[in-house]
Amino acid sequence: MKRVLLVVVVATLLVLAGCVDGVGTDVPAVETDDSLDDADSSESNDSDTENGDREVDGELEIHHIDVGQADATLLIEPSGETMLIDSGDWRQGGADVIDYLEAQDVDRIDHLVATHGHADHIGGHDEIIAFYETERDGIGTVYDSGVAATSQTYDRYLDAIEDYDVELLIVEEDDQFEFGDATVTVRNPPAGDSGSDIHDNSVVLTIEFGNFSYLTTGDAEAGAEERIAEKYGDDLDADAYQAGHHGSSTSSTTPFMNQVDPDVAIISSAYDSQYGHPHDEVLAEFADRGIETYWTAVHGDVVLTTDGDGYEVQTANEFSTDAGDILEEKPIDDDDTQDSLTHPIDVATAPLAG
Repeated sequence: MKRVLLVVVVATLLVLAGCVDGVGTDVPAVETDDSLDDADSSESNDSDTENGDREVDGELEIHHIDVGQADATLLIEPSGETMLIDSGDWRQGGADVIDYLEAQDVDRIDHLVATHGHADHIGGHDEIIAFYETERDGIGTVYDSGVAATSQTYDRYLDAIEDYDVELLIVEEDDQFEFGDATVTVRNPPAGDSGSDIHDNSVVLTIEFGNFSYLTTGDAEAGAEERIAEKYGDDLDADAYQAGHHGSSTSSTTPFMNQVDPDVAIISSAYDSQYGHPHDEVLAEFADRGIETYWTAVHGDVVLTTDGDGYEVQTANEFSTDAGDILEEKPIDDDDTQDSLTHPIDVATAPLAG
């Protein structure tokens, strides 16, 4: 499979920050390389996907960090190579995530992913870049959708990349990169000019480790899910799935879930989410499908460990993994809070903290 990565030099960062179309005719030149085709509770299971055929040695850890109404996921490959996908909310900055990484003895972040530019996903990116570039062994590469956000949080993120001269790659569907013994395949955003919708241009990744497959979709919504499902079909099949958009009904649509067909789903959102996340419809569908469901609001940090065949899940707090029980536990949805299922202006244009 051809690997195509748009390499953004530091001098173009400010142009990217002001670009309304993100990916399109204004992006820098393309480089093409055609040669690259813990815990109180524990659950375990056997992986039945057949996506991978590579021998793996050791265990891949996937840490879904409890960051409230936000996302932050740390992956640690057996060799010690690391990936951080999103970094929590701007109100927390990077402090809580840094503390978690320090507790895991993470000295370097080899791959730092910004699924999209909203401040509940990249809220700690600037502080994390600064900390690891000055106090630890640095940041390897930052991966971005190329669609800019209009917020001071996003500006600080780009400033940190420029200040510390960190490599920034804009990714699109079918890009691949190696993550130790794991293979990472980009499913979204689409190639070419994909418009300026931040959610539907979220970076969507399939991470394959041996016979185990993990799918994470950022805040990709129904339109993106439809395109991805049509393009990739059964290739989306995953053992574990981080529920899109914090468990919103704008994501995890039925046609998409038919293709993903996960055994496990992890939802990252606050217990008292102002958006009602996770939405009742999503939990009901997960319950109907018999998906083992974890919600950071009740389970706390959720750590999935796989040897490439089976997997084990450990949580900070013990609670049922039946989505029906979670539905009964969560606060009753107030229809008024769901009038806007996307982020309001206070998140999209988050001011400087303090």
